[in-house]
Amino acid sequence: MSSEAHFEAHQLLGTPIRDLGLAIEGTELEPLVDEFRQELERAGITRLKPHMYLSDEWGVPFETIAIGIPFYLARADLTALHVERAGHVEGAGRPEFLHYLRHEMGHVVNYAYRLYELPDWVAQFGAMTQPYLEEYHPEPFSRRFVRHLPGWYAQKHPDEDWAETFAVWLTPGLDWRGEYGAFPAVLAKLEFCDMTMNALRSRDPIVVATERDDDVSQLEDSLAIHYEDDLEDEPLPPGLDGALRSIFEDATADDATQPVARLPAHGLILLMEPDLVANVFRWTGHFPDRTRRLLRHLAERARVLNQVYSVDHQIATTVAVTTLVTALAMNHVHRGTYLS
Repeated sequence: MSSEAHFEAHQLLGTPIRDLGLAIEGTELEPLVDEFRQELERAGITRLKPHMYLSDEWGVPFETIAIGIPFYLARADLTALHVERAGHVEGAGRPEFLHYLRHEMGHVVNYAYRLYELPDWVAQFGAMTQPYLEEYHPEPFSRRFVRHLPGWYAQKHPDEDWAETFAVWLTPGLDWRGEYGAFPAVLAKLEFCDMTMNALRSRDPIVVATERDDDVSQLEDSLAIHYEDDLEDEPLPPGLDGALRSIFEDATADDATQPVARLPAHGLILLMEPDLVANVFRWTGHFPDRTRRLLRHLAERARVLNQVYSVDHQIATTVAVTTLVTALAMNHVHRGTYLS
């Protein structure tokens, strides 16, 4: 990094978020928000108009129709910084951005019409009074929940189950009856959503509040403070040296008649980080920040152990590392620890 680029990065990290001058208007987000509003109109949702603003994360404050959009999506340099500091971006790019908006709109509909008070809604999704736990233990490929956001998010809470079901219902061009025809419990939820939304087309919302939670203009923390690692005190798994040796010993077996180049193992692990962090979260529910720290721990151990791999074994080695990390992630999701 050049001295000028280093200075700019330092200045950016030290800037309070509220002083970044961020807004949806005039950015690449504006046409996407407009596209989403048109999507709602095509779905017959014309009487409920969500208010959208920039916040510190995706979310809809309870009893409002306001959708918070992460501020880091408003500028490319902030998105890049988020990737560097958090390891995973929720909603980057047009398809994913609309993906997340559909989910948040599910919360808006739920709160605007107080659907969660309806006995039929509770019968399908459960009571809103259930504890909302940040740490949840999803069952991958459950036949009782839709698949939309990564991490089997519908399984987190009844409110999220509805929001995910609504998002699937809203997705343009998706044949949800065909997609979930073999899953009766899921199909019942989608049919309930379809029936409910058809009934609400001609009704004005009960709740119209647009109070913002953590509006970008009020975020006093600097970017450096915002991205402080909350997991620094969480212990990383010891005793994985043997697993690493096993993987990279296989990756250095030389069957070729000519010498084959060998590369540092830690470099391969770090190269895998962005895609592996995202996909482990999608299919296991293991949080991206945890996977990133686990990968960097494994990379450091591989460096200390001087592990290498043959370039002609790179695909097999990548599969082996991916399988190891996925197994550890599943342990953590279901047992709260990497090694039992």
